[in-house]
Amino acid sequence: MPQPRIYTSGAERQVAYRRRKRAAALHPQTNTSALVGLPRPTHMPGTVRWRQAVAQARGLLEMVEQEMQDYFGDRSQEWQESERGESFQERIDAMTEAKDMVEALASA
Repeated sequence: MPQPRIYTSGAERQVAYRRRKRAAALHPQTNTSALVGLPRPTHMPGTVRWRQAVAQARGLLEMVEQEMQDYFGDRSQEWQESERGESFQERIDAMTEAKDMVEALASA
């Protein structure tokens, strides 16, 4: 059984494709299913929105830090002790420091 056509012409299909690509380019942080963009309601005071943004940033940094630690832990001991492993560990440490700084913002 043939699949039903969504677009009546190739031109319509191209327009839809370009529209999707443009929307994805404008909002790269929402391109993955794990990341959700912040709502921007105009009736919400700025301070409340900023607190929500900081809380979301803290959650994202925690997620990235955990994934990086898992990746590092999955590598061999030889890799961990290599120059690449040490460089990666420095990046993990920088991520932890950034997360701690955002946590300090959230508690302020």
